[in-house]
Amino acid sequence: MEQGSNYLQSAVIFLIATVFMVPLAKRLQLGAVLGYLLAGVLIGPSVLRLIDNPESVASLSELGVVLLLFIIGLELSPKRLWVMRRAVFGIGLAQVLLTALVIGALVHLSFELPLNTAVVLGGGLALSSTAFGLQILAERKELNSPHGRLAFAILLFQDIAAIPLIAMVSLPGARADETAAGGDWRHVIEVVGSIAVVVIGGRYLLRPVFRVVARTGMPDLSTATALLVVVGTAWLMEHAGVSMGLGAFLAGLLLADSEYRHELESQIEPFKGLLLGLFFISVGMSADLGLLLSSPLWVLGLTLLLIGIKLPLLYLLGRLSGGLDNQSALRLGIVLAAGGEFAFVLFKLAHAEGLMDSGMYGRLVLCITLSMAVTPLLVLLAGRMIKAKPEPKGEPPEEYTRIEGDTPRVVIAGMGRMGQVIARIMRAQRVPFIALDTSVESIELSRSYGSIPIFYGDPLRPEILRAAQVDKAEFFVVATDDPQVNIDTARLVRKLYPHVKIIARARNRQHVYHLLDAGASPVRELFHSSLEMSRRVLVEMGLSEEQALARIRRFRRHDEDVLMAQYKVYDDAAAVIQTAREARLELETLFEADQLEDQGVR
Repeated sequence: MEQGSNYLQSAVIFLIATVFMVPLAKRLQLGAVLGYLLAGVLIGPSVLRLIDNPESVASLSELGVVLLLFIIGLELSPKRLWVMRRAVFGIGLAQVLLTALVIGALVHLSFELPLNTAVVLGGGLALSSTAFGLQILAERKELNSPHGRLAFAILLFQDIAAIPLIAMVSLPGARADETAAGGDWRHVIEVVGSIAVVVIGGRYLLRPVFRVVARTGMPDLSTATALLVVVGTAWLMEHAGVSMGLGAFLAGLLLADSEYRHELESQIEPFKGLLLGLFFISVGMSADLGLLLSSPLWVLGLTLLLIGIKLPLLYLLGRLSGGLDNQSALRLGIVLAAGGEFAFVLFKLAHAEGLMDSGMYGRLVLCITLSMAVTPLLVLLAGRMIKAKPEPKGEPPEEYTRIEGDTPRVVIAGMGRMGQVIARIMRAQRVPFIALDTSVESIELSRSYGSIPIFYGDPLRPEILRAAQVDKAEFFVVATDDPQVNIDTARLVRKLYPHVKIIARARNRQHVYHLLDAGASPVRELFHSSLEMSRRVLVEMGLSEEQALARIRRFRRHDEDVLMAQYKVYDDAAAVIQTAREARLELETLFEADQLEDQGVR
């Protein structure tokens, strides 16, 4: 393609490749990152050659990594790091050091690489892909699993470790050529001075600037200011001869506790996602598939060696330090065994600084790309071979399981959003009650507010119901957020204690029907708040309070009548639809009559 007039055509090619390959990769459960990499390989010099020069988009795509580092800095508030300190700075540090030491020593001794090159190579390959790993865990709904939480902590430390690794490559003495420009004290002073400017300016200047911009009420100006902070600090650090990412990370870290943190994150996120996708495409474009033909054993051997070293180390750390079982530790190793996006950045910078030649850089890029391509396949294979086990619940303290208290008039099952409100009202009314929940965290939270009689217990176990003295209670309130648990609990209580009145939380109309079958009195969880919101809208539209309340009362009575009518035929879908249509017309007629009455027409 001719230079100068190909920008629009290149943009179209990028977008077509992305729109085609990313959904295909996600449909195959391979993840969006792999889709971007495959899109880059497809349009790059190795396959279709639609874009001959990957470097043409490299500078722009690196902004995606810069924005990613800024958001990572925003998320690393001191409080959050303190809570996760053992997993992040203990296990995370051990993983990076052990993996870097093993890989660095191996390549130094086996390939006789210089020590500084071996250090950079070991450190880079010790890192995993944050975007890739978290996306796989999110897609499989494993972020809150034991191995998911530990993977997040390790990735968090790796993101922190990437900053000094990237900065180290540009520092004096890191270059293979010791006489390279910048290898003097002036360069050191520039680096330290730039960091000091970012730190001081971020602490005393950024918040006042964002405060002034926020007062203008102009979202576009706020977005421009956020981009200015990120790109400006990145430019300053690059001008001093240090990685752009270091400046962006420091800026994010300084604003982590700012009141503008969430606003900044929401404004930067779309640009980060787009440019980070472009970064992965550029990486895929730079992958030289010809190396698979010229030196397949070297590339495939390095890929297998990378996974073969990282996976066992992660497994052992998960088992010995993370307290994971065999299956969870194996899943942790598989998710984090591949290389990561920061390795691309680190090796590209090392190549530019003369720490590795073009051949080694090309093989490393292809190795990391292949390791990322293999990871989703390993995850799918492990998922089929290992049956998922339900996450064991933490052993509750003995005082939580020992159900004591006065004879209750009310027993509440579930102390979530609804259960807590009910308990507060019962306590204010001095009604004796007992609350049950299966979450230790919820019990601790509720008890921290005072001596609330809440205990650990599954309401589906008859012995728990006996211990809670349900036989002596008048009301049993089912308020858990699981519709099926609510139905099963209502059925069990009705079977064991037919005299107790059951009031149960209902998710929707179908849930209401099943609760009625179980002998419970259902309360739709969003119905009453929706009525209140509707009343406020009617008042704002010009109706008086009395008129709005009359409309709401009429709607409520009509809806309850329709609900009971549909309950008689809820197994017949056609009858339910017909009833709903008739009810809608009837309600419109009733409201029209109310409007005529308001106008004084009889």
